[in-house]
Amino acid sequence: MAAPTRHRLIRAALMGLIGLIAAVICFAVAGWVGSSVPRNAGWRQTGRDIEILVETNGVHTALVLPLIAPDKDWRTIFPASDLRAPLRPYTHISISWGERAVFLDTPRWQNISPVTILRATTGSSSLLHVAHYVRPAPGNDVRPLRLTSAEYRQLVTAIEKSIAPTSPQRHYPGYDSYDVFYDAAGTYWIGRTCNQWTSDMLAAAGVKVGRWTPFSGGVIKWIAPAPAGISSRLIENTRERASPERLGQ
Repeated sequence: MAAPTRHRLIRAALMGLIGLIAAVICFAVAGWVGSSVPRNAGWRQTGRDIEILVETNGVHTALVLPLIAPDKDWRTIFPASDLRAPLRPYTHISISWGERAVFLDTPRWQNISPVTILRATTGSSSLLHVAHYVRPAPGNDVRPLRLTSAEYRQLVTAIEKSIAPTSPQRHYPGYDSYDVFYDAAGTYWIGRTCNQWTSDMLAAAGVKVGRWTPFSGGVIKWIAPAPAGISSRLIENTRERASPERLGQ
């Protein structure tokens, strides 16, 4: 290869690398700015009717809701019979939304491929991840949030719109015996990530959250942690799932 040609290739590769780094930095800054602009700025947590939790593993967020409440019985949509361990005394469900291949094909971060990342950022199909819990404990990474009955109903309505309109509802094995995936509505792309879905659901309920929250920190920063001294550990059968190494969060 002639020297001028080699130099041009090296220069093009360096320019491409610089452009990629600049794009990542711009995306991170935009995410921080977007998550700092509030929606429902006047909202105050005055509800005493229903307590939910917002959980994070540092990468991915999910909504933890009572399995049965006066305004919603989630067993009719997400039955325990879909699980490998259907007979535990479940009290709550954790619901999150994300990219299909990331959920199904990459149970740990080291399994993710550049092709999966590219597809996820440019637009691909989605799934709901539903895990069943028994008496989850609040803490710094599992933050409680109290809603009025009206706010909770709005949250439920928003989540229901994320369920794929198919009958019968298709489900896929989860990472453990207490979780499962379902077909979801909506397209996952870089502008609407799993964490954006979480904040969109909360915003639909009227909760004060950031306007654009591609990262988990942009969601969780709007919700006060549980009082000091309360364990952030969930129950025994969800400990592994809460690990930042798991995509199944």
